[in-house]
Amino acid sequence: MNPSHIRLLYVRELRSALRERAIVVNGILMPVFLYPVLLWVMFTGITFVQGLNEGFTSRVVVEGALPPAHAALLDSLVASKDILVLGRETDEGGGDAGVAADPLPIPADPAAALQAGEVDALVRFEGTASADATAAAPTSLPDNFRVHVRFDRSESRSRMARDRVEEMVSAHRSRWLEARGEELGLDDERRALFAVASENVSTEEELGAMILGLMLPLFLVIMVALGCFMPAVDTTAGERERSTWETLLTVAASRSSVIVAKYLYVATLGILAGLLNVVAMFLSIGAVLKPLLEGNEALSFSIPGLAFPVMAMGAVVLALFFAAGMMILASFARTFKDGQAMVQPVYWLVFIPMLLGNQTDLTLTPTIAAVPVANVTMMIRDALNGVFHWPLIALTVAVNLAVVALFLWVARRILVFEDFLLGSFDGSFWRFLKERIVGRNPPSRTEVRSHA
Repeated sequence: MNPSHIRLLYVRELRSALRERAIVVNGILMPVFLYPVLLWVMFTGITFVQGLNEGFTSRVVVEGALPPAHAALLDSLVASKDILVLGRETDEGGGDAGVAADPLPIPADPAAALQAGEVDALVRFEGTASADATAAAPTSLPDNFRVHVRFDRSESRSRMARDRVEEMVSAHRSRWLEARGEELGLDDERRALFAVASENVSTEEELGAMILGLMLPLFLVIMVALGCFMPAVDTTAGERERSTWETLLTVAASRSSVIVAKYLYVATLGILAGLLNVVAMFLSIGAVLKPLLEGNEALSFSIPGLAFPVMAMGAVVLALFFAAGMMILASFARTFKDGQAMVQPVYWLVFIPMLLGNQTDLTLTPTIAAVPVANVTMMIRDALNGVFHWPLIALTVAVNLAVVALFLWVARRILVFEDFLLGSFDGSFWRFLKERIVGRNPPSRTEVRSHA
């Protein structure tokens, strides 16, 4: 290999990439704009849907009778603006000037109406102080009752109706207990049977680091893979589709120099995509999340200084990993479309390790450090939280570089076959691996000499 040839071909590949709209959009613009905008759209959509759900009037059917001491609960349900009790008259406009509205009829089969979505919840009041109940449970309190709410968990309106009924019952219970306490002459301190006090020992910076640790490593892996995806397919299958691959092989540079230049070009765009995504996410995540995290106005998003070189190192390692794997698979495609389909398995192969490395209750261990992709994800998450296990970080880099070396060895074995280079081999990588690399059909001496 000639370093000057590699540099010349590498610069040529970069210049060609900047002329390709798809590569510029996927490798540069998407990391900068996609995920900040996507986060904003996602959280705005969640808020919008929550607002729509809160604007619905819950249709409720009430069954059973309340003890006289709790008749105010049913009145509260009927008077609520958010709950419509079927079969009960309501006042439109409220107050003395309100106009009585005709009650909606109760369905003949409330359970079937609940299944059909015509009713949001069925509320049944069950007394526990009856004669039978007292005989069965002599310790039952006078005027006690139970509220049984049937709802459809698969429907957001039904879940909202359940929550509204529970909220009103809880408020009524608090008022009733307070009134009974006053009748017995008990103050607030004596009425409290027990209390639970909680104290959050984490700082705003630690909470912000936890959120960054959940999101940044995941998005970094995705964006590095996406940044390598288009260049890897374009520089291999795209060359064949444009019929420029054979012409490129006629230049003075050796085949190894050509492949190395292409590999470095794909890895460079992957690194660029990952680093741009980290910068864009860090600059925008605070503005996007802070308005949505009520009660956490002091939330702080800061990254330790040593985390930046660790993330940069992780981006480089991931780019080398994805570039090697994607180029090997895409090089067997004859068209750009076929190359996209062949590279897709790379995403599925790293999905489980990526999720493994994003567990918040774990840290980088020797076992996780031996799992490619998962070790990088965990390494970055720990760095964002200010945890640096340098021996394990070195092991993580070594493991991923060893996998990259294995990929490059496979690519070196593939390059000795003329039918692969000329595009006459009709088959996938797995067929090629089975027939050629494993040793069932080794390359001839002529092919080895031509490669050398």
